[in-house]
Parts: sequence; C-alpha cells; structure tokens
Amino acid sequence: MDRIIKTGVCSYGMSGQVFHVPFLHVHAGFEFTAVVERSKRLAQQRYPDVKVYTGVEDMLKDASLELIVVNTPNYTHYSYAKAALEAGKHVIVEKPFTVTTAEGAELAALAKEKGLFLSVFQNRRYDSDYKITREVVGSGLLGDILEAEIHYDRFKEELSYKKHKEEANPGTGALYDLGAHIIDQALLLFGMPKSLWADIRIIRRDSIVDDYFELVLYYEQLRVRLKCSYLVREPLPSYQIHGRIGSFVKTKSDIQEAMLQKGLLPGTPDWGAEAPHEWGLLHTEKDGKVLKQYLPSPNGNYMEYYQGIYDALVNGADNPVPAADGLRIIQVIEAAFRSRAERKVVDL
Repeated sequence: MDRIIKTGVCSYGMSGQVFHVPFLHVHAGFEFTAVVERSKRLAQQRYPDVKVYTGVEDMLKDASLELIVVNTPNYTHYSYAKAALEAGKHVIVEKPFTVTTAEGAELAALAKEKGLFLSVFQNRRYDSDYKITREVVGSGLLGDILEAEIHYDRFKEELSYKKHKEEANPGTGALYDLGAHIIDQALLLFGMPKSLWADIRIIRRDSIVDDYFELVLYYEQLRVRLKCSYLVREPLPSYQIHGRIGSFVKTKSDIQEAMLQKGLLPGTPDWGAEAPHEWGLLHTEKDGKVLKQYLPSPNGNYMEYYQGIYDALVNGADNPVPAADGLRIIQVIEAAFRSRAERKVVDL
C-alpha cells in the first residue's frame, strides 16, 4: 500500500476485539497503532506493538494517529467523536451514530467545517443474508414490493455481562442496539418512510431497558415491519419480502461474528460463506412459469467496509456509510419513541 493509516481504537471490549481490530490488523493499508485499555493489557497480548493508553483524551494527543474508531458505550459516541474531530482526526463511530439527531447533526457539521472524514460503522450491511436479500429486492423478481418484515431476535433472559448495555442511560436498549442495524437495512432497501408506529417494551424479568420492539414503517403502498425480541427461542425468518408476483424468505445466517469470536482472521477464501441449508427461498414467476428455488448468498465480508474507508481516505472514493445515513437511523429511533409515548402513528 502507498499509504498506511495509523489508527487508534477507543475500546478493546468485544467491539474492538471482534469487529474492528482484526480488520485493521489484516488490511495492509491500516496499522492498529493505539488502543485505550484502562487496566487490562489484552490488546498487547495479541498485538505486542500496539500502544496502550489509559484514556481516550491521552490517545487523542498522539500526533501519529490519523483515524480514530469510537466504539465506546452509546452515550459517549457524541463526546468522543467530537473530541477526536477537534483533535484533527478522521473518525469512525460505532452504531448507533449518536443518541440524538441534534448530536449527529453537530458532528456532521463539525467534520465538514474541519475537512475531516466521519463515517458510521454499520457492519450488518455486509452480512451474507442481507446481501442476498438486497439482490433479490433489486432484481425485480418479486414485482412491486408490498410487504416486508425484518427480524433481529435473541433468546436470552439473563442480563448482559456488559453492564453499560443494561443501565438506563441515554441510548441503551434494543432499539438503539439491534434496531440500528435493521433500521439501516430497511432504509437502504426501501428509503425513508412517510410515517411510523412503534411498540417498545421491557419483557425480561430483571431488565430496566427495552428488549422488545415492533416498528411499522409506512410507505405509499409498502408496509415494513421491524421486529426484535430477546425471548424468541425458535428463530423466525429474518427477512420476509412479499411482492406482487413473488416472495423471498431468508434466515439470519451470517457466520462472521462466530468466526471472529473463535479468533479467526478475515481474508480466507471461505470467509463469511453460508452453508447451503441456510440459503434463502425464492418463490415467484418468471417468463410465465412458477419459479421456486433456493439462492446462494454472497459471502459476508466486513472488510468491504474497511476497504471502503481506505478508498475514501486515500483515493477520494465515496464514504461507505456517511454521517447522513447514521443520522436518518436516529431520526427513525426518535420518532419510534415518540410514537410509543403518544400511542399513535407519527410523521417523519
């Protein structure tokens, strides 16, 4: 690579260990230069050359760093991203972009004012299951899309060991956490809805943050349901897309997270490859004949995001996930909480 982008990562929890550092380490255009760990030294055990700082503020003083990954608890995204931009660094912010649209708009304006790069890490755009769903929707094989349902469910009564996810802080709960993924996917597939209705609840016994939601997004003819529950023992299809002439049904089956949690590094030929029994079912008509077949998915690959970041910073390519995309997700989340509070459909 002609240029190496020295990168600092604000946390080495699961997000850092699984979703960011392996890709920075493998990609020849990045250097995993620095990390924040307040007490442990887990990063140095695997990456001996990395510099360890005990606070984000100290790391931002490192003049060698060009790019900062803000992957701290949701309520800190705004303050740390702002500090990084003010320190003259390009920034990647983990989803959700910010807690409020006002915060997101301020960060976008600050990045523009300083001529810096600001991107949101929406990695589920690069999942195998979403990729094939997007291909089918874009192919026209279903005809006019009339109804879609996207799920992100779990089965977990116990609270997360990550305490910050279970505390009643701004930006916690399933809608900000998992909802940010499927809202992003819906907006990419279908655009911004005209209005929405939301049911947001707490269903686990000891939870104090939302762990169930259902959103209905209203378009001209199309209705899109986005659903999440932490108490779904039998997995439902993650994607159900119904058009005027056909349907597509797909499980949630991307295997990258499981591979990364086993310590595997991206870049192998079979990286992100789905098993055939997970392929999505297409049932439609083509050339006057009924067509019913299982479709293989493209491999999932989060490296496509980091390659997009490199191309944008070095070659002037488009930002793979600009701040405006992250801002639209927060607009939907805020509207959903407003719908829940007012018990009605609200306009966007």
